[in-house]
Formats: sequence, structure tokens, C-alpha cells
Amino acid sequence: MPELKPWQQTRQQAQKLLRQLPRPSAATFPAALKASAKLKTLQLTAGAATVGLAIAAGAVAAAGPWDSSGQRTAERDWAASQEGGGGTDHGGRTSGRAPSAAPSAPSVLSGLGVPVGSAHGGSAPAPDGKALAGVLDPLLKDKALGPERTAVVIDAGTGRRVYGKGGRDTLTPASTTKIATAVAALASAGADHRITTKTVIEPDSKKVVLVGGGDPTLTARKDGPYSGSAASLRDLAEDTARALKDRGTDKVTLSYDTSLYAGQPQHPIGPNENLSLVSALMADEGRLDDSSSGPAPRAGDPAAEAAKKFEGFLEKQGIETGTKKKKDPGPSKVTDRAESLAKVESPPLSALVERMLTHSDNDIAEALARQAALASKEPASFDGAARAIGAQLKKAGLPLDGTKFADGSGLDRADRSSAELLAALLARAADPAHPELRSVVTGLPVAGFTGTLVDRYPKDSPGTGVVRAKTGTLTGVNTLAGTVVDADGRLLVFAFMTTGTTDPKAAQAALDGMASAVAKCGCR
Repeated sequence: MPELKPWQQTRQQAQKLLRQLPRPSAATFPAALKASAKLKTLQLTAGAATVGLAIAAGAVAAAGPWDSSGQRTAERDWAASQEGGGGTDHGGRTSGRAPSAAPSAPSVLSGLGVPVGSAHGGSAPAPDGKALAGVLDPLLKDKALGPERTAVVIDAGTGRRVYGKGGRDTLTPASTTKIATAVAALASAGADHRITTKTVIEPDSKKVVLVGGGDPTLTARKDGPYSGSAASLRDLAEDTARALKDRGTDKVTLSYDTSLYAGQPQHPIGPNENLSLVSALMADEGRLDDSSSGPAPRAGDPAAEAAKKFEGFLEKQGIETGTKKKKDPGPSKVTDRAESLAKVESPPLSALVERMLTHSDNDIAEALARQAALASKEPASFDGAARAIGAQLKKAGLPLDGTKFADGSGLDRADRSSAELLAALLARAADPAHPELRSVVTGLPVAGFTGTLVDRYPKDSPGTGVVRAKTGTLTGVNTLAGTVVDADGRLLVFAFMTTGTTDPKAAQAALDGMASAVAKCGCR
């Protein structure tokens, strides 16, 4: 098979093809991706398996079969339904041919020649530490990385560290904290766990209560990128109205219960358009516009806003709410005697983890931190979530010296983590022995294609398409942690951290350059 042109140069062609064809053809892509560069077939094959990047599936068809699990088929269908979006965020609507939620690969190492279920080894050679140091050491000295910088690279096939500089030093991780939050939530609550929002009625009364379960992705929207997969407040209203009419009731009083969460709802950084008040009940993350990710104006009381919308949906179903002195629903607490009316459930935590990591979603991060707290019998507060995350990672035997979790999102500068911990978290998620953590890897943004890395990598970068990583950015803080397939087709895990940077774009470019250098390196 001829060598392939870097993916960034052909992205528009690939996306156009995916929009035009019901299924990407294995014969079509090689014609579109003309030979000219040094990106090896083996690397692309491994990248498709590791990254889960659907656009590469057709291009690597001639490299050998690895579809015994149905991974290639699922990714192909998902890519077709998402117009070439990449497949890492499984939250959008699918076509009739596509699976309802594109499954993660049963083994993130399967494309590297590692048997499913095998924790070690692989057909691609492991990099030599000294050779890798020769490549990374000069790049780590870049002045754009500020006065403090650390780096760790782990061979995912063996779990062995092949490069490290200051790896145990703890720095501010920013949004790479979300990796720890994801691992803790999946390990404690489970990848298949779904968050329930429900309605109940107090016995011998007409008091209906909307009970929040902590699902920030609950949607009140009729249309949007997640309207077909998220739990719907409209559906809950329809089912609740039906249950009330079955009871012979068409007039009720409505209130809402957010008592599942404890502590202050305001994040320590204060009001910020990157995060809503943290509440057990909200719709569309409390956003006041039609956005689904990124900064946005937020409701001053997301629970009250959601309850008001729910009230409107109930009334459209013929259920009268309130009293003669019309009032908006107010807060209350259900009793143990309350009877169930209806419920809706979020997508599984694995899908929420993917959405959180791809878009660096702070609201989902804080919700997942509280799911970890609830599963660990801790209060669902900032402090309780921090204890739960730490306890889950300690239980897994991960390196925690000097680590501090002040929140689940990484917005708090009091967070502390080491590059060693971030790399160890990703190595654990990439290990076939821990399939429950697979979405931590499949949710990472793909360099040059998806999420927070969509515009980060230049068109001729060797890291485009074969690096997938979580970004972390605060003023003076830049981090990057993820996976990369090197030139020999070996899966490596990396974590690069910096503090004291003064030029964020230059710092990001330097970090991206380090990841790209690993992608380009055989390092033997």
C-alpha cells in the first residue's frame, strides 16, 4: 500500500466524501489520500484502532483485518452518520444504519497486533528510552514552556516508562484533571450507569415533585446535537402527564427536589460562563443560548429554570399546575412515602465521559465527580467528590504523592497532579484488562479533527490523526496528556505539563510539537 499524505491536508476531501456516501468505501479513500509523505501504513492502522478515528477506516483497509469485534464497521457507520465528525463524541443523532451509540473498541491495542485481553507486548517494537530522550529533551527546553515543565511517556504495551523529566513533580493540571474524574467515576459508578431524573407524587395529595438526579445533559430542547440521545425533559413531562391522567388527575401543584447534592453550588472560582451552578437538577447545563459546549450565559438558578420549563411541558399535556395565585415551582424535599410517576435516564457514563473529554465540558465533569462521590458513600459536594476521586485512584494503586483534587473540572488552581499520575491514568485506561475505562481513551480529542484539538495541529504535522489528547489551559498553565502512535505503530501514553507560561499559543504549539515528535519517531 503506498504511503499516505498527512490527514490534515485531506480532511476537507474526506469529510466531503463521508457526506456524499452512505458508507465510506475502502476503495474510495486511498484514491483521495494520494501518496507523498512519511506517515506509515502501520502507524495509520494503529491510529485508527487506538484513536477510533472513523475517517481512517477506509484508508487502512488494505493493511489487514481487525474487525472481529465489529469495531471497523461501527466506526464506519458512525462516521457516515456524523458527516465525518470523527466519532469520538458519541452524543449526536445517528442514521438508521448506525448504532445508537458507537461502541468503544474492545481493546485499544487491537490495531497494534496485541491480542484482545493481552496486557503486554505487541508486534510493533517498543521505543528506546535514550533515543526518545534525544528527541524530547531539546523540545522540553523551549522557553515557551515557562519555568516549570515536566514530561512522562509510557509504553502502553508494557506499562514501562520510557521517558521522564520531573515526572513526580506536582503542578496545576487544569482541565487534564478531567482524566482523573473520568477514571474515578467509571471505576466507582460503572461505565453502564445512567443518571435518573424522575417525578413522584406524595400519597393522598396532588403534590408532584420533579427530582433531580444530577444529569447536566438533561435537555429541554426539541432539536440539537444531543436531542436524540440525552434524557428529555419533554419526554418526562409526557410520561408524567400520562401517569397522572391514569390516576384521574389533571390538576397538581409542582415543586422540585435538588437535595441529592450537598455543599455550595457555586464553584470556588465564582460565577463563570464556563460552568453553571452545580445542581442536581438542570436542563442543558443551565445554558441560556442554544449552545451545547463552550462558554455560555447561564441561568441564575438552573434548577428553578428547569422546573419552570417542565411546568410548561406539563401544561401542554393538559395538566394544570400551581394555584389561583399562579406561582413558579419552588424547592421541596420528597418524603420516603412518595410514589413514582415517571423517569428518564441519561446516556451511560461511558458516553458522558466521552462528551466531557472531547469538549472539555466542565458541567459534566462536576456531575461525574459527584456520581463518584455518591457511589463512594461520600456527600455529593466539592469536598466529598474530591475525597471520592482520591480514594478511587488510591484503590487502583496510582501514584498520588502531592496530588490534590479541589474540583472535578480542573478550573480550580488549587488542583495538583503529576505527569506521572496523568500518564498512569491513561495507561490504565488503555489496558485491555480494564475495559470499563475504555471511554477515557476513546473520548480524547483527535489532533486536527475533533473537540479541543480540532484547530491545534498544523496541516503538515506528523501528529495529526495519530495523537489524541486532553488539553488543559488556564492563564500561565498549559498541559497536554494523551496517547500517540509512533512511526513503528507502537501505542505510547504521554503527559506534558507546564506552569508559568506567558504566551499560550506558543506554549500550546510547543506541547503539540512534542507529541508530534513522538508520532514521527521510531526511536529505536
